[in-house]
Amino acid sequence: MLKLVLWLESTTPNPAKNGLKYWCQDETRIGLKTIERKKNTARGVKPIGKVQWNFKAYYLYGAVAPQTGESFWLEFSHLDGQCFQIFLDNLAAEYPEHLNVVQLDNGKFHHSSQLKIPDNILLLFQPPYSPELNPIERVWQYIKQELS
Repeated sequence: MLKLVLWLESTTPNPAKNGLKYWCQDETRIGLKTIERKKNTARGVKPIGKVQWNFKAYYLYGAVAPQTGESFWLEFSHLDGQCFQIFLDNLAAEYPEHLNVVQLDNGKFHHSSQLKIPDNILLLFQPPYSPELNPIERVWQYIKQELS
């Protein structure tokens, strides 16, 4: 802990004044696809579906601050390092006076060599294959349950 405090003092102008904000970050795919339901027909007759929705999906990048309840969301058409870079840049711009500690999983694009971490963001990677450690996973469950 002492090393973290020394690091904060050396990289931010006044961490006591500006403070530290802890975020839990993740991405999820949300989409619309045809929901198959049962339909009664005569034996041997295949039911005909009158509506076939086109599959549409987008990715929601989100971060929540468990201590304050604040949240930050961006919507993208795909999932990659460039979108993640835009997300980090916007998060840093939205909270420029804080050191933003962001807990996230070990997605491949989170470790991209082309990623430029803003000065007021510190990435904290959780252990591999442990989504239960990230509180935002419960937010995704709730959102998807309400959308179903």
